[in-house]
Amino acid sequence: MTWFLVLGIAGLVLLVLSLVFDGVLEGVLDGFSGVGDGLLSLPVIAAFVSALGFSGAIVSGVTGTGAGVATGAGVVTGVGAAWLTWRFSRALMRDGTAPAPRGEDVVGSSGAVVTAIPAGGYGEVLLHLAGQPVKYAAKADVPVARGVEVWVEGVLSPTSVAVRPVEH
Repeated sequence: MTWFLVLGIAGLVLLVLSLVFDGVLEGVLDGFSGVGDGLLSLPVIAAFVSALGFSGAIVSGVTGTGAGVATGAGVVTGVGAAWLTWRFSRALMRDGTAPAPRGEDVVGSSGAVVTAIPAGGYGEVLLHLAGQPVKYAAKADVPVARGVEVWVEGVLSPTSVAVRPVEH
């Protein structure tokens, strides 16, 4: 049972090392990089070793059977844990990100004036870019009061826009 606990703890230590050093230890397995597309990554190996060790110790301690039965149960559990870890890591790597929002994305959107805009001068508007509220400096040809809904006509700079009041 002691050997199983040592394996379980060694697997956890390997997992922590793979997370802390974030890929530095992956060079150990470079020769197998084409096998299974991450199937022999350190987190997968750590999951297998930990599950083998801890489930082997549990089976050995609870049932009182020999090392062969405990090892068999540990291998089955280890393969399951390794497979789940592999599938989870593949799902995380497949998670694509949306393109970063650009300043031009606000053209054609509406917002509200938060600081009054004098004719030909600058005020501030609150717009929503990628679902987040963003405050821009705003210029308009006509005076626009605070709280009025505006329409973005163009981008003057990365932090300022040209707007016009929305006519209802």
